[in-house]
Amino acid sequence: MKKMIIMAAMLLASLPFVQAQESKVILPGDTMKVAPVKVYGFVRNYLNCDSRQMLTVCGGEYLIIPTDEDWNMTEVEAAELGVTHRRFDRNADPQTHLLALSTRLGLQLNGPTILGAKSSGRVEGDFAGFGDKNTVLRLRLAYVNLDWQRHSLLVGQDWHPLSGNIMPEVLGMAAGAPFRPHSRTPQVTYHYRLASFDLQLSALWQYQFTSPGPNGESAEYANRTLLPELFMGVSYRDEHIYTQLGADYTRLTIRQEIPVIAYESNTSLYSVLFTNSCQSLSPTVYFQYTQGLFSFKMRSTLASNLAHLNMLSGYAAVTTTGHDYQFRPVRSSVSYLNFAYGKKWRANLFLGYQKNLGLGKEYTIVFQSAGNPYMKKDVRNINSLWRVAPSLSYNVQAFNLGLEYEWTAVTYGDIRKDASVDPKRLVNGHRLCLMVKYNF
Repeated sequence: MKKMIIMAAMLLASLPFVQAQESKVILPGDTMKVAPVKVYGFVRNYLNCDSRQMLTVCGGEYLIIPTDEDWNMTEVEAAELGVTHRRFDRNADPQTHLLALSTRLGLQLNGPTILGAKSSGRVEGDFAGFGDKNTVLRLRLAYVNLDWQRHSLLVGQDWHPLSGNIMPEVLGMAAGAPFRPHSRTPQVTYHYRLASFDLQLSALWQYQFTSPGPNGESAEYANRTLLPELFMGVSYRDEHIYTQLGADYTRLTIRQEIPVIAYESNTSLYSVLFTNSCQSLSPTVYFQYTQGLFSFKMRSTLASNLAHLNMLSGYAAVTTTGHDYQFRPVRSSVSYLNFAYGKKWRANLFLGYQKNLGLGKEYTIVFQSAGNPYMKKDVRNINSLWRVAPSLSYNVQAFNLGLEYEWTAVTYGDIRKDASVDPKRLVNGHRLCLMVKYNF
């Protein structure tokens, strides 16, 4: 951690020099060519006020959903004891915090022609990683790109194709998640462009954003598969419209040791190794329209085991025979709409909705399997959720000031045998977010 702090301090100390002149980096084996380096980034502070305990990451900056109710006693118990006034929801606990950990630093590299292609690269980080005692520098982007105009090849860590730069204009750090796929991941991405059309093929590996499983959230389930996650999409762009159709294929390999019981003595004699996989296909559609100061964006995804994209998704172990399990993806319908208008003063409205569709009638989940179904942040009992988030921002030169209100509602309930949820209660969460940002 000390090394990370020292590196961050050195980078900050070098900013005035780098901004004062264009840096020249000598490329190995070619002293006649240089790669200009452009420094960019921003200082960003969030002041968040929450009405109750929220499921969050990044120190509370990244909001997912309001947590379920957690009562100290039932209504019946309170009535029997005659202490109804002492009954309370432990998670109905308002909180507030101010943090600048999403402050960002980046280097844009523009290199020479290589193999007939224009070369470029990017390195980007922020302070939203966490150590034992404090925030630490976190790698966001790190890639090299070769562009032959009609073809391009990117290798390194970049935004997932389902995330990309086509994001809603919300002010909060989560950028619309969990209603929008959100991940940066190591990948090899190929683009083929013809007129206004773009064909994209990507092979992706998990690293910072990972899938849940018997051993918690980890990249091990994807790494054991050998076959990377795959994405294929085609997009169209003109002066006002950008649209994309695509599909993501994910395969996870799960290894478990299952104890074999000796029924005579009721003790475990040995364990057997069980290995099986979970395959899923997630189609998606994106549409964007811009005209003058107006912008409209929407995405709809049939999310199938997309927990590694910060979506409330996952998979479940289902019964077969004996001690053997199979794994099937939990499906959800996830969509959002985003409307924005203005420039100096810009108004924005975000609407998001998700519905848990379960596994399908032909499967029955194995409740005795620990942690099953395996869902993002162990949240298994959600039937549906939606969000309404209006915001207003003031933007002048390098300065941005914005105020956003987020209302997120979740219907929690009881898990059915097909991993869908019988809705029982509605939990509302309210967040007021004030953002102050200075760009460089």
